[in-house]
Amino acid sequence: MPYCHSIKMQFHKINIYNTGFLRFILVRILLFTLSFFVHRSLGEGGSLSLSLSSNKFVLLLKIEQMRIDIITAVPDLLESPLGHSIIQRARDKQIVEIQVHNLRDYTKDKYKSVDDYAFGGGAGMVMSIEPIFKVIEKLTGQRKYDEIIYTSPDSEKFTQKTANNLSLKKNLIILTGHYKGVDQRVRDHLITMELSIGDYVLSGGELAGAIITDAIVRLLPGVLSDETSALTDSFQDNLLAPPVYTRPANFKGWKVPDVLLSGHAEKVEKWRLEQSYNRTKRIRPDLLKDEG
Repeated sequence: MPYCHSIKMQFHKINIYNTGFLRFILVRILLFTLSFFVHRSLGEGGSLSLSLSSNKFVLLLKIEQMRIDIITAVPDLLESPLGHSIIQRARDKQIVEIQVHNLRDYTKDKYKSVDDYAFGGGAGMVMSIEPIFKVIEKLTGQRKYDEIIYTSPDSEKFTQKTANNLSLKKNLIILTGHYKGVDQRVRDHLITMELSIGDYVLSGGELAGAIITDAIVRLLPGVLSDETSALTDSFQDNLLAPPVYTRPANFKGWKVPDVLLSGHAEKVEKWRLEQSYNRTKRIRPDLLKDEG
């Protein structure tokens, strides 16, 4: 059933034209918020109502449930990351449906083999095309999928922008790689998107599939208790997140910056944006080049 959610965001009346930094971040967050929710609701047949006043707006959405199907040779590896915390709450609230499919259920031999030796020789086993074709054929026969994703280190790097785009989709399949990889014909004829979570190799793609799923699901409306939290994470707008602090304000002489204790919202936002920019310039200058 569709998930109904009321989203309320309060924007206090402040003069955003006092600083270019503050105007930039507020406008970008506002535009991202509106485009994110509008595209997701209308793109999936949802309904939208918007109420504006001098100091707040209320966005009401009726959103269809997202579905993610994960195909794996080792389903037990996905039980923990998909069965706790934010992902489990999203499943309980029926914001997302996640189904894990055991590739061995689609084999034809008594050993339930999903791999075989590579033609031409060489080290490592290769995931066979037949069971993968069977499960994808079954799923795509039941519903239309926006993307069929394959996780592999020799693929396009998964980024926050990718997560943003995929969170606007309705149905996704994630095929998790294993062994030496999959028969190339799977990639040539069945896969629509290939993603890597980094320049390193894992024992299997199950953890990569869980990471991709987590990054997508946390962006869905109603998953996080604070609707704007995901919009201020690192890599949104190609910036790292600013430093964060909590009580006590003074611990062993290590003090929280005074501006965060000032209660002055405009100064706090300006400080945060400046910190984000400076941290990005120091730690990940490549992100600023991408922006430019």
